[in-house]
Amino acid sequence: MISVEEIGTFFKGRVAIGELLRNYTSFRIGGPADFYLEPRDKEDLLRIVQYFQTNNFPFVVIGNGSNLLVSDEGYRGAVINLESGLNTVTIDLAAGGASVYAEAGVKLAKFVDVCIQHGLGGVEMLAGIPGTLGGAIVMNAGAYGGEISDYLRTVEIIRDAAFVVLPKEGCGFAYRSSELTRDIVVSASFQLPRKDRNELLRVRRELLLRRNETQPVNFPNAGSIFKNPLKMYAGKLIEEAGLKGKRIGGAEISDRHANFIVNRGTAKASDVIALIRLARDAVKEKFGIVLELEVKLLGFPDDIFREAA
Repeated sequence: MISVEEIGTFFKGRVAIGELLRNYTSFRIGGPADFYLEPRDKEDLLRIVQYFQTNNFPFVVIGNGSNLLVSDEGYRGAVINLESGLNTVTIDLAAGGASVYAEAGVKLAKFVDVCIQHGLGGVEMLAGIPGTLGGAIVMNAGAYGGEISDYLRTVEIIRDAAFVVLPKEGCGFAYRSSELTRDIVVSASFQLPRKDRNELLRVRRELLLRRNETQPVNFPNAGSIFKNPLKMYAGKLIEEAGLKGKRIGGAEISDRHANFIVNRGTAKASDVIALIRLARDAVKEKFGIVLELEVKLLGFPDDIFREAA
């Protein structure tokens, strides 16, 4: 039997029971988790992962919850949040470039800022993408022709209850995906090129302005709901299917960008699921294309969209 008392004998971080996950997702949606934990450091993380695996207890690891939709019923298991305990960025300057080490809980905004302040390029296109480094690596986040894996050297993960360091080539990076989905990303190292700091600041400012103009930053959301099909844009397909601005309950397919679903203040996960299903069905019927989810689901049945596939 899992208990807070037993966990407290070896775990140094924060533990809570029944914590509402809407407080830890950018959607501001989600019911309670049986256990909620914030490891103090990576050794703390390893100990709690080993404990749950030994006891065959379900758990998931999250960061900023920015690409996540949690069920209204929550999650029957443990949620481990890395944001507060694994948030270190270290720069080792070298001739012609620099080695950057960052832990999985570091917010992408902080990671980009630290690199730019040291005159290091290659990650500036990530400016404005919400979330943490770990999730960005697992999904190989990118924008404007660049991906986070472009200048990545190694990824430290937990696999088989132990720390393992993989070279970039061993991670299986592809468009918005990797082979790390069953692992826990702990940290990563990058080799970044030196660039003019003022130019990097200009590019970041331009990208942030562009995002603010084209994305619904004024309402809680989880970023892009669907992956872009090859040589197409999911948002354009959804818009051409006539669904831009469509509302169900407190959720809306954004009238600014149709590949975003926003929480207008009272949205439930069931509202978002209904809009996802509506968009997939409409695009499939009109264009013969089945949109693939980019947002991650937690606490839902595995076959929730089987009828739309």
